[in-house]
Amino acid sequence: MKCGFPSGMKRIRILLADDHAVVRQGFKMILGAEADMEIVGEAGTGREAIELAESLKPDVVVMDVAMPELNGIEATRQVTSAVPHTRVIALSMHKDSVYVREVLRAGARGYLLKDSGANDLVTAVRAVAKGEGYLSPAVSDAVLDDYRKHVSNPIDLLSSREREVLQMLAE
Repeated sequence: MKCGFPSGMKRIRILLADDHAVVRQGFKMILGAEADMEIVGEAGTGREAIELAESLKPDVVVMDVAMPELNGIEATRQVTSAVPHTRVIALSMHKDSVYVREVLRAGARGYLLKDSGANDLVTAVRAVAKGEGYLSPAVSDAVLDDYRKHVSNPIDLLSSREREVLQMLAE
């Protein structure tokens, strides 16, 4: 038990999903230092993230959008479907509204840029764990602009399996 954590209070259980071990270790140090947070697992691929989310049933998954085997967008879709109480924060270096839109459509409750500070990560995890949404301030304008001019995307017509096959072809 970490010092200063009120007994009887529930900790936020977190699964980290990123294909870069050093990034996961950094997030683990940042989040693990918080008295109300606990890292319950780490995944290096989208498929592994889904498997661990199903078995560990974390409160929050911090999910990199660009991962091998199965990208973070499709992994988010499958996690939120298989483990409905688990909330996902997408993690990306892209400010582009297309990435944000697709991952939010997949069920993510937050979108955090990789160049965000440690405090932003902690704030995002707490907000999403409480059922709130979280967007990095730098992507808010892109999301609003995209919302205003939103047009139907042909990829939306693809099934989950069709998207998976399309990604495999692209890789």
